[in-house]
Amino acid sequence: MPDDHTETSYEAPYLALLARGAPAAEYERPVLRARADGAPPDRLAALDRAKHLALRVRAELEDRRRREAELSALFATSHDLAGLRDLDAVLQAIVQRARSLLGTDVAYLTLHDPAAGDTYMRVTDGSVSARFQQLRLGMGEGLGGLVAQTARPYVTGDYFDDPRFQHTRTIDSGVRDEGLVAILGVPLRLGSRVIGVIFAADRRARAFERGQTALLASFAAHAAVAIDTANLLAETRSALAGLEAANEIVRDRSAVIERASDVHDRLTALVLRGGDVHDVAAAVAESLGGQVTFLEAGRCPAAAVDSSRAVRHGDGWYVAVSAGGELLGALALSGHPALDPVDQRTLERAAMVTSLLQLAGRQAGEAEQRVRGELLDDLLDAPGRDPRLLRERAARLRADLDTPHVVLAVRAVEGAVDPAPGPGDGAASADHRQRLWSAASHLAATRHGLAAARDGGTVLLLPHDGRRSASEEARRAAGQLGAAVPAGVTVGASAPVPAPAADPGAVAAAYAEARRCLDVLHVLGRDGEGAAADDFGFVGLLLADAGGGGEDRIGRFVARTIGPVVEYDTRRGTALVATLDAYFKGGMSPVRTKDALHVHVNTVAQRLDRVGRLLGPDWQTPARALEIQLALRLHRLAAPPADRRAHGGASPGRDRPRPE
Repeated sequence: MPDDHTETSYEAPYLALLARGAPAAEYERPVLRARADGAPPDRLAALDRAKHLALRVRAELEDRRRREAELSALFATSHDLAGLRDLDAVLQAIVQRARSLLGTDVAYLTLHDPAAGDTYMRVTDGSVSARFQQLRLGMGEGLGGLVAQTARPYVTGDYFDDPRFQHTRTIDSGVRDEGLVAILGVPLRLGSRVIGVIFAADRRARAFERGQTALLASFAAHAAVAIDTANLLAETRSALAGLEAANEIVRDRSAVIERASDVHDRLTALVLRGGDVHDVAAAVAESLGGQVTFLEAGRCPAAAVDSSRAVRHGDGWYVAVSAGGELLGALALSGHPALDPVDQRTLERAAMVTSLLQLAGRQAGEAEQRVRGELLDDLLDAPGRDPRLLRERAARLRADLDTPHVVLAVRAVEGAVDPAPGPGDGAASADHRQRLWSAASHLAATRHGLAAARDGGTVLLLPHDGRRSASEEARRAAGQLGAAVPAGVTVGASAPVPAPAADPGAVAAAYAEARRCLDVLHVLGRDGEGAAADDFGFVGLLLADAGGGGEDRIGRFVARTIGPVVEYDTRRGTALVATLDAYFKGGMSPVRTKDALHVHVNTVAQRLDRVGRLLGPDWQTPARALEIQLALRLHRLAAPPADRRAHGGASPGRDRPRPE
C-alpha cells in the first residue's frame, strides 16, 4: 500500500485544478498523462480515486456557490421589498434574477385579472416577441393557465408536445413567436389564493431540477409579498388621500364660512356708508374670486330673471337684483367655474344688498331731480327771486349759476299728442316722456346743470364753457338723449345766458328762444335733430310765428315758387336747384356761378335757360327773385343734413357741360 507521501503526490494535480476552478473535463488529464507514461496499475488506480474525490469536492463547491448566489439574490430581493417604492421595478428585478440564476433564455410573470377571469402578462425579461408580451391566458389554458388553476408548479421539457394542458391557437402562436420549448411555471400565492404565475423558459429542450423549481418558488413568494405590499401601500395611500381630502374640505369650509362672514361685514358696512353697486361687486369679487359685474334689467338672462337663487348660465353665475316684484338688474360672476352652497348664498346676499342700494340711490336721485326741477322752475316762472337764495340752492346741487349757461328745450319725437300742446308740439307718450326725463336728469346731474319737465317735454339749463357753440350743444344733446328714446329727440338751443342767478328773467327769455328753435325744427320736418337760432337766420324769425299748420303753408309756398325746378331735378337727376342757389349767392353772375359749381360757363347758361322755361320769363325780376331765394332757403333747411351739405359743393357734371 503506498505511503502518505505517495498518496499526496497523486492528489496534488487535482488540488491545483480545484484551486483555479478548472472545468470538469480537465480532471481527466492527469490520468491520461500517467497512462501515456506507462504508469503501473496501482498508480493509475490511485489517480482515478483522487480524480473522483476532486470532482466530488468540485461539485460540492459549485453547489455551495450556487446556493450562495441564490441566497444573495433572495437577500437582494428582500432588500428591494423592504424599500418598496415602485412595484413594477421590484417585479422586474425578481424576474431578472430568476432568469439569471436559472440560466434561462426568458423569464416572465403573469397576474390574475378578477374582472376578466384570466391572467395577463405583467413583466418579461429576455422576451423579443410583441405578441408574446401581450398574451392573456384563460384559467386552464396553456401551462400558465394550468398552474393558476391548480395552484401547483408545472414544468415541461417540450411545450408543444405536452398534452397535460389545453393548447389554444392564440397562446401557441405567442409561444411559437418567442421560440420557447422548455417552460417552468410556479404559482404566486397569497394564502390559499393564486394571484399569478412566474415562469422561467428556454428556447431549447431541457430538464429543470427540483432545486431550480424551489428557487423559482422562493422568487414567487417574494413577488407575491411585493404585490401584496404594494396593494396595502396603495390602500394606505388612498386612505391617506381620503383623510387629506376630508381635512382639505374642512379647511375649505372653514375658509368659506370665514370668507362669508367677512363679506357679510363688508356688505353691512357698504349699506351704512352708502356705497354703490360697484362697491358691492368689488367686495364679492375679492371674496369669491373671478369678476363680478352689475347688469341692467334689459341685459339679464332669462334664467336669472325666472329664479330667486343664483343660477349657472353659460360660462357664468347670475342672480337677479329685484325689489317688490320689480327687476332692477342682476349680478354676474364670471371666471368661477363652480360655487358651493355657501358661495351661492354669498352671491345671493350681495344681490339683496345691491337691491337695497339701488332703491336708496333711486330715492336719493328722485329727490335730487325734484330739487333741480324746482330750482329751474323758479328761474323760469319767478324772475324776481332773490339771487343769493338761488345761488345757495344751486350750490347744494353743485351748480354754479354765476357762469354762462345755455337753455335747451327738448321733446321726444314720437308718442301720443299732449292734451294741450303748444304750436307744433308733438308730445311723446308717457313712456317716452319718462325715458326722456330720466335721461335729461342724468345729463343735468353729470354736467352740474338743472332739468325740469315742462310743456310736454324737458328743459335743460347746462353750463356753457364756450368751447362749443349753442348749435353744437343742441346737436350733442340730441344725440345723447336720443339714445334713451327709440325714435330720438328734438333739441332747440338758446344763445348763452351769462349769469342765470344774477338775471333770472334772461333764463325765461332764453327758454322761449329755445322753444322757437324747437318749433322751427318741427315745422321744417327736422324732428330728431338739434339746432340754435343762428342755424336759421331771418327764416327762423318768420317760421317761429307760423302757428299751427305752418309746415303745410311752407310746403305749399316752396312748391308754388320753385316746385317745377325741384320736380325736374328729381325726375331727371339734374342740378338746377343747386345752380339757382349758387347763382343768387354769386350776385346773379354766371361767371361766379360756374366757379362755385366747377362747371363750364355754357353749362350754367344752359341750366339757367332751363330754369327760365320752367319758372317763366320773369323769374329774375326783383320780386320773383326774392320769393325764389326764400323758397330755396326753406327748401335747403327742410332737406336732410347730407342734402343740405351737398348744396355747398360741386354739382354733378363737374368740368364738363351737361345738357339740362
